[in-house]
Amino acid sequence: MSGMEMPRRYRLGIDIGGTFTDLVLLDEARGRIEIGKLLTTPEDLAKGVLAIFQRMLREKNINPAEIQSAIHGTTIATNAVVERKGARSGLLTTRGFQDVLEIGREIRYDLYDIYLTMPEPLVPRFLRREINERVDQDGNILKPLEASEVEEVVKELTQNGIKSLAIAFLHAYAYPQHERQALERIQRVFPALPVSLSSEVACEIREYERTSTTVANAYLQPLMESYLENLELGLHRDGYQGRLFIMMSNGGISSIETAKKFPVRLIESGPAAGALAGSFLGNLIKEKNLISFDMGGTTAKASVIKNGVPTLANEFEAARVHRFKKGSGLPLRIPSIELIEIGAGGGSIAYLDSMGLLKVGPQSAGAEPGPTCYGRGGTEPTVTDADLLLGFLNEEYFLGGEMKLDRSAAIKSIQKIAQPLKMEMAKVAAGIFEVVNENMATAMRIHIAEKGEDPRKFSLVAFGGAGPVHAYQVARKLRIKKVFCPLGAGTLSALGMLAAPPALDFVQAYVSSMDEIDWKKLSEIYRAMEEEGAQVLKTAGVKEKEMVYERSADMRYIGQGYEINVPIPAGLLGKDSQEKIEKNFWREYQRLYGRYVKNVSIQGVNWRVWARGPMPRLKMHLSRGRGLAGIKMSGKGKRKVFFSEENGFIDTMVYDRYLLKPGDHFKGPAVLEEKESTVVVGPRAECSVDPYGNLVIEMKGV
Repeated sequence: MSGMEMPRRYRLGIDIGGTFTDLVLLDEARGRIEIGKLLTTPEDLAKGVLAIFQRMLREKNINPAEIQSAIHGTTIATNAVVERKGARSGLLTTRGFQDVLEIGREIRYDLYDIYLTMPEPLVPRFLRREINERVDQDGNILKPLEASEVEEVVKELTQNGIKSLAIAFLHAYAYPQHERQALERIQRVFPALPVSLSSEVACEIREYERTSTTVANAYLQPLMESYLENLELGLHRDGYQGRLFIMMSNGGISSIETAKKFPVRLIESGPAAGALAGSFLGNLIKEKNLISFDMGGTTAKASVIKNGVPTLANEFEAARVHRFKKGSGLPLRIPSIELIEIGAGGGSIAYLDSMGLLKVGPQSAGAEPGPTCYGRGGTEPTVTDADLLLGFLNEEYFLGGEMKLDRSAAIKSIQKIAQPLKMEMAKVAAGIFEVVNENMATAMRIHIAEKGEDPRKFSLVAFGGAGPVHAYQVARKLRIKKVFCPLGAGTLSALGMLAAPPALDFVQAYVSSMDEIDWKKLSEIYRAMEEEGAQVLKTAGVKEKEMVYERSADMRYIGQGYEINVPIPAGLLGKDSQEKIEKNFWREYQRLYGRYVKNVSIQGVNWRVWARGPMPRLKMHLSRGRGLAGIKMSGKGKRKVFFSEENGFIDTMVYDRYLLKPGDHFKGPAVLEEKESTVVVGPRAECSVDPYGNLVIEMKGV
């Protein structure tokens, strides 16, 4: 196209956080991005997305027809479970299993807490009904299902006001026909009632986990259907002509139809994008082992990226009664990127506990009312208020000058802690900063150690609005030597949406020792899952030749209570596959536990397939320090900034992040301001700008 302007083809990433909503438009031909950021609108999350979308189209003079695809990640599913704002749901289960949600695993997550509180089930007992049907573990029918009984029970539940229904019959993973028969009768009589089957949502053994996951899916279904439909309609009203795809917890994207059917798979939708963004950045800059550190307004998330890939888990715990105590939440058997979530964000509230000790979080001011310095009605001291008083933030240049921070309000809120302690304001603000950093570093250190890794062998990539503000001090505590802060760090999770492939996980339970396994049956299980995966990927626009299937299985030594995930070879499986599968098991067992034994039989439990399309090829051009049109930076030069190493405020150089060019090099202390975030560099570090505009902070003396 010599002499003509290159056509523009955009991809849109949408990330709704607890405090801010971020949009990223990637111009694929030029490798450039346009960024939009506004406060989240909790009363109507789609409203904020559409407002910023309209503004970006207008300000950047973009024709919505030039946008080829839109990918969305959201925390709405997580928040609905945590805040108990899902639908009134019912549950049908096999007679004798009405109380499985309370009985759980019969394990106390805190052995010595006599006031132990377990999470409340999403479906109360009076909305659960037992059905006279029974199937054994081999799929043999012991008591047939009576469809008329199902109809009568569901009619009663609808009269009690249920808006959705979960069905979790005993051993439905082995014999799903009873659940399907019940669904057929319900759809005939109550066609508008959303129904979730355990054999579709979580086709695995363990009644408690399978039932809990299915109930959560039903609980979320009406809410997510309504929200996703409204968002899609709104985008189309604004001229967008493409399809809306949804980020899943496993780091893949799926069609909106699949997301509406299985909303429980969106529980970690937003945070997963952050880990993908860290992985994408690491591969771009040839750093394969990273800790992604995403600190926003409400929480901080961290993920271990090993050999360029985020770690995955097949179970997730939602709505914990105690955030840091495993077992205190609702177990969900969904594949997800493994993240550690810390109740520490810019909006995290600082307070004095009953013993007069300073604590920070997990309570957050969120977007409404937000930190006190936002001037939106907040009165409690938060991390952002402390950051402002310590000189890290520019009160005149928050969100590129769109928001002016109220210093006097921040001082007033911090006084709530300073006065009882009879301490100077700066010391209290520094204490809040130190506590929140220590909370994050401790949680990350434990998470990494549980994986048998040493944080000193990793680099840190920091993003989110507050991540680059705190990254230097967190890295010091973890003794990490190198920190990367990408340009536009505050919206990097939205960019991570664009790095995700179309993908979906499938699982089928089949419990058998490797010596007795029916290889024909196992091959049929994999064939069926891969065929279903092909159908889903086809609806997402993936060509058959581009489809990829990755097999694995949850396996254990016979007699063990828990499994490890093991790769399974592709193709037709037979007796000759056994040796390879067993070697894979021993290798993984050795990696996790430092030893393995050969003379104990191995048992397969759940067989999995990850069906995905091609990984997107994001073209990111080298940075040339071009700046951003229309942004006028103010207050550059030097200002007083607090650093604990210097035990007080010192003169600190403030840089315009947009004017830095690749190859620029300088020493700390420094503050670098951009529209979406602020980077704080302490006095014991050196900085440089790499070819992609990332700020590389090299720590000294750690």
